[in-house]
Amino acid sequence: MTVTASLAFSGRAAPRFGRVSAGARRQRQPRAHRLQVCAAKIAVIGGTGGTGSECVYQALEAGDEVVTLVRTPANLVVPPGSGGAKAGSKLESERLTVVQGNVTVQSDVDKVISDDVDGVVIALGGKTKDVGPTMLTDGTRCVINAMQAKGVKRVSVVTSIGAGDSEKQAPFFFKVLMFTVMKSIFNDKNNQEDLFISGPGKDLEYCIVRPGGLLTDPPTGVINVIDGEAGSIPRADVAAFCLGALTQKDFPYLGQAPCISSVGGTSWVKDRGDKSMFEA
Repeated sequence: MTVTASLAFSGRAAPRFGRVSAGARRQRQPRAHRLQVCAAKIAVIGGTGGTGSECVYQALEAGDEVVTLVRTPANLVVPPGSGGAKAGSKLESERLTVVQGNVTVQSDVDKVISDDVDGVVIALGGKTKDVGPTMLTDGTRCVINAMQAKGVKRVSVVTSIGAGDSEKQAPFFFKVLMFTVMKSIFNDKNNQEDLFISGPGKDLEYCIVRPGGLLTDPPTGVINVIDGEAGSIPRADVAAFCLGALTQKDFPYLGQAPCISSVGGTSWVKDRGDKSMFEA
């Protein structure tokens, strides 16, 4: 049974997100002011992943400026969920800066997070055999270091249902995977979350986002914040939630680790080809 509050959020259509001219964007306001009335500058760490590419695409569609760190720039394409007929085509914009690098290399991360960045999305993924058993933790630590050095406060980080204290919310079949073939990745996810809950990132304005099973579907516009067993959710909706955590001044889940799903729970409403279901 859920006990979370329901809230209406007009998201990218709200006054904060009104499209602005290139000239207006250049006249950047103080960060706290920009969160409400101007186009933002968003850093996306892991922009070629399923959720990361949704964050990049949706922010650009809203008129924001985006800088993203990726391993392979050629893999940055319009996502299938929000992209519609353009899905799979090269993702490019005059407001997009792509930095090729490794999230575990501090100097690479430092190229992405400048002092005019309003917020950061961390949407890292990949198989342990490809990226190593501590990539999430090591990379997130580099991001925290860069944010603190530049005075950037807002961050949303995508982990998973089952991470941290949400073990009871994972479906039974997924719990089996968590303690067997996915044990290493969940150790990394738990350590990644701890960097914010009790580690060097605890003073940041963070939101740890724990989605249920990830789908490559169009956005529904409705995100359920739940305290019961999770269902599934489109990556496009996860991205909308992550961006809301950065751009809504009074976002209600800062300093928390909400589990989100399209099934059950109480709705967080936003008006406006497939990887592993549990890989960001």
